[in-house]
Amino acid sequence: FLPFQELQSRQFWCSLLAEATGTLIFVWIVLGASSPAGPKDVLPTSLQPALAAGLVAISLAHCFGKISGAQVNPAITMAFLCTRKLDALHASSYILAQCLGAILASGFFYLMLPSSAIGQLVTKVTTSVHCGNAGQALGMELFSTFQLALTIFAVEDHRRHELGEPAGILAIGFSVIGTFSGGSMNPARSLGPAVITGFWEHHWVYWLGPILGAVLAGVSYEFFFADSASREKLVACLTCRDIEIVEAASMSRSSLSAAVQAKSPDKEEHGTE
Repeated sequence: FLPFQELQSRQFWCSLLAEATGTLIFVWIVLGASSPAGPKDVLPTSLQPALAAGLVAISLAHCFGKISGAQVNPAITMAFLCTRKLDALHASSYILAQCLGAILASGFFYLMLPSSAIGQLVTKVTTSVHCGNAGQALGMELFSTFQLALTIFAVEDHRRHELGEPAGILAIGFSVIGTFSGGSMNPARSLGPAVITGFWEHHWVYWLGPILGAVLAGVSYEFFFADSASREKLVACLTCRDIEIVEAASMSRSSLSAAVQAKSPDKEEHGTE
């Protein structure tokens, strides 16, 4: 009954449109920054697509952050699902919208790219695999996305308490900029060119690595590093109980403990007087 109500909600469809549009823009910009203008042009260094990804992430966070969270990444969406920040309906719908946006962006870019440089569209998806093997690429994708997702979860947590929005968005943006390895860190970004060109070699690496990295980062932060982290919160997540109630109770205990510690020095000072 509730999913049916959600499907009738304008906010639900606006959030899907935001994810599809955001992913379309993200993939378009990253592909553009990763490809040469022609066959005789030198391939861009890894710095150029990294800067493009970071800057467009900041822009999309301002545009769509309050609508859908501007996730534009199936790996991040899966991490939010596993930490119960998103329900199954929203998560699956977001991933479909993100994949659609990435495919559309890749298709448009394929049509506009000079015919002599179309081959470069494929190599951008599998560059890291050609530098080693699938296992090495999987490890790179996992650890790179772990760092990205950990930053996102930390920013979302601190934004609710003390960190301002601009600083949080910049932290996410520069976490993308900081990865110069040429890795994808985004399954949708790899899926789009693969669908358009039909090149699927080692494509599983760009799904398994980012999703594992993002989920590990999300679980690590939410249940071990966050202020609201507790054993009760982890048990509530595993047993499908209401995690928000447990989180609120944990935060209340932390606030009470901090207040008691703050008053203790005052009592000691009065005692010495």
